[in-house]
Amino acid sequence: MAAEGRTGQRRKAERRGHAAEYWAALYLIFKGYRILALRHRTKLGEIDLIVRKRDVIAFIEVKARASETGAVDAVSYASQKRIRAAADLWLSRRRDAAKLSSRFDIVAVLPRRPPKHFIDAF
Repeated sequence: MAAEGRTGQRRKAERRGHAAEYWAALYLIFKGYRILALRHRTKLGEIDLIVRKRDVIAFIEVKARASETGAVDAVSYASQKRIRAAADLWLSRRRDAAKLSSRFDIVAVLPRRPPKHFIDAF
């Protein structure tokens, strides 16, 4: 019975996370970004969003939390390392990578408030 409860909690958390990613994507589109990938998976890890604005590629980690601080603090050093490795792999497959600048952002999806975009967060 306890295992079933954990599975249900995990599914609920996944649905909440996916909804946060879609909300963050819409917010970024509104800010003028073009979505290149949503939940991009590589052998090295997953990147929640890959977006572009002019010659800048931003690799975005989305966190749904009660506070901005909670969202930023939830992106651990290990997560940052995994995202950077996955981003390097993604960039290595792009012919125009040398012409692009890249950065790593966090979008905090907060209850009853617009998302908060932390540019160059790590």
